[in-house]
Amino acid sequence: MPLASLESWIDGLQAGGRYSFLRAEALRDSGLSREAATKALQRAVKSGRLVQPKEYFYVIVPLEYRTAGAPPVSWFVRDLMAAMKLPYYVGLLSAAALHGASPQQPQVFHVLTDRSVRSVAAGRARIQFFASQYVAKAAVVEMKTPTGAIRVSTPETTVVDLVRFAKAAGYLDHVATVIAELAPSLEPKRLIGALSVVNDIPNAQRLGYVLDLVRQRRLSDPMHAWIEGRIQRAQLLRPDQPTESARENHRWRLWINAPVEVEA
Repeated sequence: MPLASLESWIDGLQAGGRYSFLRAEALRDSGLSREAATKALQRAVKSGRLVQPKEYFYVIVPLEYRTAGAPPVSWFVRDLMAAMKLPYYVGLLSAAALHGASPQQPQVFHVLTDRSVRSVAAGRARIQFFASQYVAKAAVVEMKTPTGAIRVSTPETTVVDLVRFAKAAGYLDHVATVIAELAPSLEPKRLIGALSVVNDIPNAQRLGYVLDLVRQRRLSDPMHAWIEGRIQRAQLLRPDQPTESARENHRWRLWINAPVEVEA
C-alpha cells in the first residue's frame, strides 16, 4: 500500500538520524507516484506520524513525542530555516534557556532572521520569528542537538536582544530576571562587542540600568565607559508606561517611569 511504502521511507530517514524532509524529497525519493505520495503524506499528518510547519516542509514525530505533536524545535529549526532560505539564529528566551537561564515562554521558540516572517506551529509549539538587520553580524555559537548543530546567540548577544525585544520576552521585569541568571556567563568585552554590532544606544542605556539593578557592576562599569560619550538624550526606561512621576537616573540618563521587579 502507498502508506506502507511512505512509512518505510520515513522510517529509513529516522533511522539515519533525520527528522525532517521537504515535500519535493518525498515526491522524488519515496518510490510513489505524485498523487499517491501526496495522499500518503496527508494521511501521515492526520495520524500524527508527521507534522507540517510549512506546506513544503515535514517533521517526523517519534513515538515519544506524539503527545506533544512534534519533537523539540531545536531538532529541526536548522533544516526549516534552510528550507525557507533564510539566515537565522535561535535567540531571546529560547537562547537564554539553552544557555541555562530561566525557562522560555511555554511552547514558544524564538528565532531571529533578516525579515518579517509569520509564526508557524509545530505540534503544541509555536515558532515565533523576529526581524533583525544584524543577524549576519551578531555573535553566535554552534550548539549540538540530537540531529546536528544549530546557531544560537551568545549570552552577550542574547541579553542585548532581550532588551531590544523586551515586549516579546515578557517585558522588562522578566527580562531583568533572565539577565540576572545569565550574568555569570557574560564577559565585559564580548558584551560591548555585541552592543557595538547593533549600536542601539537607548536600549544599551536600559541594559546598563538593569545590570546595575541586578548588582553586576563588573559588567555595567565597562559598558558605562563605552556608552557615556554616545548618549544623545535621556530615554524612558519603559516606553510602554506613563511618564508621570518619573525620576531621572543620571548615570544612564534614563527616566525611571516604572519599577523593574526582579524575581527572586
